[in-house]
Amino acid sequence: MSRESGRKRILELGCGRAKTPGAIGVDLNREATGADLICDLNDPLPFADSVFDETRAVHVIEHLDDIVRAMSEIHRVTRPGGLAYVVTPHYSDYSSWCDPTHRWHLNSFSFFYFSSLHGQHPWYTRLVLSERRLHVELARIWKWMGIGWAVNHSVKLRRLWEMYLCFIVRGKQMEFTFEIVKQP
Repeated sequence: MSRESGRKRILELGCGRAKTPGAIGVDLNREATGADLICDLNDPLPFADSVFDETRAVHVIEHLDDIVRAMSEIHRVTRPGGLAYVVTPHYSDYSSWCDPTHRWHLNSFSFFYFSSLHGQHPWYTRLVLSERRLHVELARIWKWMGIGWAVNHSVKLRRLWEMYLCFIVRGKQMEFTFEIVKQP
């Protein structure tokens, strides 16, 4: 919480026109945005370290040049114990591939890199994210059949689905909530 106002300080990256109320919005597009600040999200963010309680990146990360660098910036500007909320298409969804500005096609295990990769810390960054929540959105018919519940409530079933079934039972988008962990 912000010491001055008692309210959460929220940073919304790539806010477009749908900025979260009360958030500081950042976007590259000058014409079609409600941003408070126009800047290239591929560059370092123009904020001090650990100033935000929450950082949001909704359908942004797949557009950026370097995910590790982008997540490092999110980690840097968010306070220890703060939250990072990331939404991105699942790589099996049509929308992941039909947008020519998408540089990355991610799955639900893509961000494991920032917690523990094969029982080790990542090689290219020291940042640590602790996954608090992951929700994989599936098409309505698969939710009605209970497949969505299985994918979201069992890591083993989600891995099985992602490895063998996701191009038949397609995912739509993934919503991640990470807690920011900062090493002393």
